[in-house]
Amino acid sequence: MPVKITIRDVPEAVRDALQSRATRRRVSLEDYLRAELERLASKPSVDKWLEEVRTHKAEMTSEVSADSILRHRDADRR
Repeated sequence: MPVKITIRDVPEAVRDALQSRATRRRVSLEDYLRAELERLASKPSVDKWLEEVRTHKAEMTSEVSADSILRHRDADRR
C-alpha cells in the first residue's frame, strides 16, 4: 500500500529546480519526485556497491602486472 512522505524545509531554489525538471518532462512535481525516488531506491547504495566490488576483487585469482598492461597497450601502437 502506498504511503505518504512529507519533506519539510526544502529551500525554494531546490523546489524551483525540481519543478523546472518536472515541467520539462511534462509531468507534475509529485510524479517527477515519485519516479526519482523509485529510481534511487532501485540502485544499491554506494556502501553496498563498494562492498560488492571489494568482494568481487577479493575473489579474483588472476593478477596482471603493470608491465604486462603497458606492453599490450604499446603493442597496438606499433
